[in-house]
Amino acid sequence: MDVTRYDPVWREAETYLRARKNDIHIPLSFAWCQKLLDLHPQADRDICSLAILLHDIGWHSVDQAKIIGEGFRSKNFLQSDVRYFHEKEGVRLGTQVLRATGWSDSVIDAVCEIIDGHDTRSAPHHLNDRIMRDSDKLWRYEVTGIAVACDWFGVTPHAYVDQVEAQLPKFETEHGRRLAEAEMADTRRKLMLHVL
Repeated sequence: MDVTRYDPVWREAETYLRARKNDIHIPLSFAWCQKLLDLHPQADRDICSLAILLHDIGWHSVDQAKIIGEGFRSKNFLQSDVRYFHEKEGVRLGTQVLRATGWSDSVIDAVCEIIDGHDTRSAPHHLNDRIMRDSDKLWRYEVTGIAVACDWFGVTPHAYVDQVEAQLPKFETEHGRRLAEAEMADTRRKLMLHVL
C-alpha cells in the first residue's frame, strides 16, 4: 500500500501536530498502524490510517500547561476534562482537515467516530477502532516514545517502562500485544534498564 496517498492530510494537519510533541507521536503511531493493518487485512486501511493520523490533533486547542498538568499528571488523568475536550476538538479539526483534502462524508464520519472517545471510551466499537487504539499505544514501547512520555509524566525511563509494561494485557489485539512485547524487550536492552 502506498501511504503517500495520506500526504495531503499530513500537510493539512501540520498546524495541529506540534502540540504535545504530536509531530513525533503521530508518525510513530502511524507506522505501527501500517504494521497492524498488514496483520489485519480485513480492517479498513483508510479509516484506520486517517484516524491514527488525526486522533490527537485536538490537543492543539489545549494550553500546554493544562495538557501536562491535567492530561498527564493529575490523579485521574485519563478521565480529565482536557482529555474529553481534546477528543471533541479532534473531531472538529479532523472534520475540517478531511473535508479540505477531499474525503467523503462516510469516511469522515467513520474516522471521527473513532477519534471521539479514543482515550476516554472504555471499550472499542469495532476492529478499526481496536487497531487505532493499539497503534496509539505501541509507540510508548519505543525508545523515542519513552523519552517523550517521561517528560509528560515527570518520571524516569525505568518507572515509565514498568508502568507501560503493566498495561500489556490491555491491548485490543493479540498482534498489538505481541508487537509491544517484542519492542519492550528491545527497548529495555537499549536503555540498559537492567542497570538503571
